[in-house]
Amino acid sequence: MNDVGNLKRAGLKATLPRLRILEIFEKANQRHLSAEDIYRRLLDKHVEIGLATVYRALAQLQQAGLLKHAHFTAGKALYELDDGHHHDHLVCTSCGLIREFHDNAIENDQHRVAKKLGYELIDHTLILYGNCTKAACEHRLEMASLNARNPV
Repeated sequence: MNDVGNLKRAGLKATLPRLRILEIFEKANQRHLSAEDIYRRLLDKHVEIGLATVYRALAQLQQAGLLKHAHFTAGKALYELDDGHHHDHLVCTSCGLIREFHDNAIENDQHRVAKKLGYELIDHTLILYGNCTKAACEHRLEMASLNARNPV
């Protein structure tokens, strides 16, 4: 991804905060990040960008169509790169793992229902919530380990 070119095409200047944030998304081992996740990663890299600047840059990148924004849990906004491909999400309420999926049958059903009710779909978000059924879920074990080390 050519970040400078993408920013310019979106009508944004290629500022250090915007470039660093896009770089974090491109190199992240997870696709969905919060503003706080990004801020911590910037601090880890000794990049002096304030949290308010991170929030502002995320909003600008979202408005420019470079990032997508979603609320998977109450009060916590997560962002992901907008690659132009539609997908839906399945969120585990036990461990917090977010899985992306695309299912043509579900897509067709949504359009059919909208048409039946007198709507033409222009966009949608589908988020399914459940509990993963793997007995040894590595994400659930990781969350338990974090909670044990950082009790509230």
